[in-house]
Amino acid sequence: MDREHEAAVIFDMDGVLIDSYLPHFRSWQTLGRETGRVMTEAQFAATFGRTSREVIRQLWPEQQFTDEQVAELDARKEEAFRKIIDDEFPVMAGAPELIASLVAGGFRLGIGSSAPPANVEMVIDRLGVRHLIGAVVTGADVERGKPDPQVFLLAAARLGLRPACCIVVEDAPDGVKAGHAAGMAVVALVSTGRSRELLSKAEYVVDTLQELTPQRFRDLIDHHGQRAASE
Repeated sequence: MDREHEAAVIFDMDGVLIDSYLPHFRSWQTLGRETGRVMTEAQFAATFGRTSREVIRQLWPEQQFTDEQVAELDARKEEAFRKIIDDEFPVMAGAPELIASLVAGGFRLGIGSSAPPANVEMVIDRLGVRHLIGAVVTGADVERGKPDPQVFLLAAARLGLRPACCIVVEDAPDGVKAGHAAGMAVVALVSTGRSRELLSKAEYVVDTLQELTPQRFRDLIDHHGQRAASE
């Protein structure tokens, strides 16, 4: 692929590369039991995709936590999560195969996740795709979680491409908003806890990653570029 036609796919991690909805919910429940605060599934679904730091401040609004206290609670929650997925790694069907086919098709690949670095590094290693990922952005790299576009803009910058040359793969409404706010086209995956209706603002909605091919991404990039040029 010549440089003029270079393009990238930026994957969210949770709910896209791994089916982490239930493991995350379970880890929040673990933290809740330890701190005397219950998180309902409705609360969890509404915050899925945001940084744990943001969720902690939202879940305990009456507490005036210091940054150090938030970081300590965050670390406990994420340690519980990693233990859960280490016991039974919830790889999303078709994820490693799609990543390999996109690289073979000439795409650059990035990960743009609100998760902490330890989670992202663990997932990349378990998927066996580290050598195929050109840029990784985690929750530690950004000040604002989704729907702010910071995570995707930083991933595009690290890949050396304009946002219009990137496609985001997301599973959450806030992630779809973030991708669009970054000026990128968005493919939405209907994962656990999500519905097509919630993701309908994406350019393309799929039920499995196995529906996606390099050509579908190429067509979407071309269409997105033509639309942007006409606006």
